[in-house]
Amino acid sequence: MSGADVTGTGDGGGEPESSDSLRTFGAVVQALREHMGLSREEFGAAVNFSKHTVASIEVGRRMADEEFVERAERVLGNTGALRKAIKHISRQPGLAAWFRRWARLELLAISLNTYECRVVPGLLQTEAYARAVSWSVPPLAGEAAVAARINARLSRQALLSTDREPPCAFNFILEQSILERHTGGEEVTRDLLDHLLDVDARHWNVELQIMPLRQPSHAGLDGPIVLQETPEHRWYGYSEGQESGLFIADPKSLSVLQQRYAKLRSQALTPEDSRSLLERLRGAL
Repeated sequence: MSGADVTGTGDGGGEPESSDSLRTFGAVVQALREHMGLSREEFGAAVNFSKHTVASIEVGRRMADEEFVERAERVLGNTGALRKAIKHISRQPGLAAWFRRWARLELLAISLNTYECRVVPGLLQTEAYARAVSWSVPPLAGEAAVAARINARLSRQALLSTDREPPCAFNFILEQSILERHTGGEEVTRDLLDHLLDVDARHWNVELQIMPLRQPSHAGLDGPIVLQETPEHRWYGYSEGQESGLFIADPKSLSVLQQRYAKLRSQALTPEDSRSLLERLRGAL
């Protein structure tokens, strides 16, 4: 989902037409500024840019340069969010249009829960696995489009970093069948399992659970669930299907998804048992 269709008309005077990536970065700047309690004029004075320039960046009519990003980081708490966001957004052409609204919020999320029954989530994929997935689903894209898609997917993995302040807490529930499918072949699967074990070992903010092949009572039969919590403790959901995606903000719908996710966490293997299963699957290859 791409959000509102805003064009670069008005008093911009030579500024480029607004794009999804510019509006995304601008929204991150605005969210951080407002979180710090600064008006555009106060923030502009602090970074030595006019309030009009700040406004143009926030609404996506103007691209921020490196100097703006570095000054803004210092004023807005030096979280590193803008430095990461500018790189992340530069690859957004590889993200599906319906995913971009979710991706904007994801940059600042404090918790993110994902149940997946089809493929390993993008935040946990290796480059080889991402390529295998891209080549598996028709219609097949050209090399440039596939490369953009993979770069976008891999760049999002910076979200897993514990250097974020505060770090985002992740819980992933993956169906064992995803790993048993051997998408891309045995070598790709070996690397993927090694990567999952490495993520589990290195990232204390990431909790990984496997849903075993045999689970007679299963709360996820209606499909994948993704939930995220904002710094303001608001929850949002996301559901992706064939050629479409649904951004979920309705409290009643979110309550249903949260109930189902809580049940899934109790039905899946514990993180410790999940790691043991991953090690056994890796040893069998």
